[in-house]
Amino acid sequence: MTTSSTSPGASVPTLEDLLEAGVAGRGVLVRSDLNVPLDGDRITDPGRIIASVPTLKALAEAGAKVVVTAHLGRPKGEPDPAFSLAPVAARLAEELGRNVQLASDVVGQDALARSEGLTDGDVLLLENVRFDPRETSKDDAEREALARALVELVGDDGAFVSDGFGVVHRKQASVYDVAKLLPHYAGRLVAAEVEVLRTLTEDPERPYAVVLGGSKVSDKLAVIEALAPKVDTLVIGGGMFYTFLAAQGLEVGNSLCEESMIDTCRELLDRFADVIHLPVDVTVADAFAADADSKVVAANAIPEGWMGLDIGPDSVARFATILTGARTVFWNGPMGVFEFPRFSAGTRGVAEAIAQATGKGGFSVVGGGDSAAAVRQLGLPDSGFSHISTGGGASLEYLEGKTLPGLEVLTDGA
Repeated sequence: MTTSSTSPGASVPTLEDLLEAGVAGRGVLVRSDLNVPLDGDRITDPGRIIASVPTLKALAEAGAKVVVTAHLGRPKGEPDPAFSLAPVAARLAEELGRNVQLASDVVGQDALARSEGLTDGDVLLLENVRFDPRETSKDDAEREALARALVELVGDDGAFVSDGFGVVHRKQASVYDVAKLLPHYAGRLVAAEVEVLRTLTEDPERPYAVVLGGSKVSDKLAVIEALAPKVDTLVIGGGMFYTFLAAQGLEVGNSLCEESMIDTCRELLDRFADVIHLPVDVTVADAFAADADSKVVAANAIPEGWMGLDIGPDSVARFATILTGARTVFWNGPMGVFEFPRFSAGTRGVAEAIAQATGKGGFSVVGGGDSAAAVRQLGLPDSGFSHISTGGGASLEYLEGKTLPGLEVLTDGA
């Protein structure tokens, strides 16, 4: 992640403004995005932790008393050991090169006692903020009550730094309501993410290619509608491709298919026929399993009873030709079930083509979520891409033109 002091909006104060004003001895509440994938207690992709380090390190080194709030997974508004931030605290300490305390609660006695005991440069991580049901409450008063309890941990002269871009599309207590109660600033991660997304939306260098994958058309419909009129090429793969195939009246076997979206896909193909590019061949399997029997077939010849789990080699070659010549590329969503090695070739091929475009001077953005996980699981270097987002859904909503509450609130009163 490239750190940036560029403001995501002309009237939004940044971390650099806060550091210039001075933070030594002050409590600073930071909303980070530490929602990393776990296998038991093992972190399988530490990308979001690593991306949070520049802001946290800058504050600690400047003498702030840093209190970090973050979530992990989707606990049901109560403590759940399976979603504890304990493994995250250990890895964060390793990345920061300093001790990170972990409170055993969100805003309870332990959090309060530990925050009161902080000295300059200390870092305290609160337990999973979603253990408190008020974090995600639809009730403004409930969210504000939690926000006030969080503010109490940093004191009257405290400040708030929003650095969890992956949650800025949520109107939640630690993202939105806290910013209304404290002097607020965009952290380096949030500032960098918004600058990148502005590049994609305001004046991208052409040819501009977008690659969308993942399982559901419904998840990507709004971004397709928003970007298709603006890009030169829209490549579609992953599970969502089979609904487009069905929209052409073709057999999809047991592949993923959203029946309710077939008419919509047919209409999209009609409107954007000159922009949308679909796979011409697929790797099909007789079961959804890593060791399933598989074969490559033409996209219009999927056998009954088989399911598409990856795009085929001809599709990779065609897409690579398009992508390697692009000057701007945004990629969100894998081309197949990359978690199974036998069905990872399509995602790898597309990723390598994007990396090749980057090497030739193009600007490439990997849109977080499964795409970022795929890059790392497949052993591709982060340096092969201009920017790997931590945003996922937030990135998509920004590109759709939606208002993101966690960004909007940083402008209010700034």
